[in-house]
Amino acid sequence: MVILPHRLPAISFHLWENFDIIKPLKMAHQTYQGRVVEKPWGYELIWAHTPRYVGKILHINKGESLSYQYHRVKEETVRLLSGSLEMEVELAGERTKLKFKPGDCLHIVPGMKHRMTGLDECDVLEVSTPELDDVVRLEDRYGRADTKN
Repeated sequence: MVILPHRLPAISFHLWENFDIIKPLKMAHQTYQGRVVEKPWGYELIWAHTPRYVGKILHINKGESLSYQYHRVKEETVRLLSGSLEMEVELAGERTKLKFKPGDCLHIVPGMKHRMTGLDECDVLEVSTPELDDVVRLEDRYGRADTKN
């Protein structure tokens, strides 16, 4: 049920009049610039982090790559925004390399092994479940591979 301002009781109308003043105060703590997390391959701009989802932009430098990895719980979908990208995935036990151009997307489910490599400097939009620490690194050129999986 929606109550329009002109139908509110007189006692509540003063609260409604002040809504335009209160609204920016309530919204001020909800707006932010995101946070940048430096990585050896570029950086992540985490622009949303809630209990239900995370939104990131991954900036991958030309020639650099993320770990060959999988997630136990985390589920994510990626979309190449700019540049060109090689996505290495394991499908049915075989590694396959896919070339991404802007607009290409991939849904990565838990257990799916994958790695992104920037063929050019690129930006990747990633939306995922919130388990940011759920990364099992199998191979990593920067010495971050897990010694036990």
